[in-house]
Amino acid sequence: MFLGTHSPRLDDKGRLFLPAKYREELSGGLVITKGQERCLYVFPMAEFQRITEALRAAPVTEKAVRAYSRVFFASASDEVPDKQGRVTIPPPLRTYAGLTRDCTVIGANTRLEIWDTQAWESYLEQEEQAFSDVSEEVLPGIL
Repeated sequence: MFLGTHSPRLDDKGRLFLPAKYREELSGGLVITKGQERCLYVFPMAEFQRITEALRAAPVTEKAVRAYSRVFFASASDEVPDKQGRVTIPPPLRTYAGLTRDCTVIGANTRLEIWDTQAWESYLEQEEQAFSDVSEEVLPGIL
C-alpha cells in the first residue's frame, strides 16, 4: 500500500528519486503511464499485470474501453530504478504531466502518482472541500 506525500525533484536527465520507503517494493520494476487529471501513475509490476488482466476481460466492443486501453498502454513505460532509487520519466510523460523540476509524489493505495507540485496544490485546493463533503457517499458504512 502506498501512502503519504513526498516532494522529490526531477533532475536534468528526467530522473526522479523514488520515496525511500517504496524503493524495495519497486526495485524489481515498475510501470509509469498517464493518469487522470494530468498526473502520472506508477504501478509495481504485479499491480500493472493485475490491471492488464482486468482490461483484457473488459469488452473491446465498448468504445470507452478501447479508448482508455489505447491511451493507457500506448503511454506506458516499464522502468527499473537505478541503484540510487531513481527512475527515468520518458519525455512524453513529463510533457503530459507538465513536470519540470518540483514534483509531488503521492501514495494512492495501489499506486503512486507523480504530479507537478503546482498542479497538485491547485488540485488539492479545489478538491479538499469536496473530499470532506462526500466521504459518506463514496464509502457508505465504512467511515
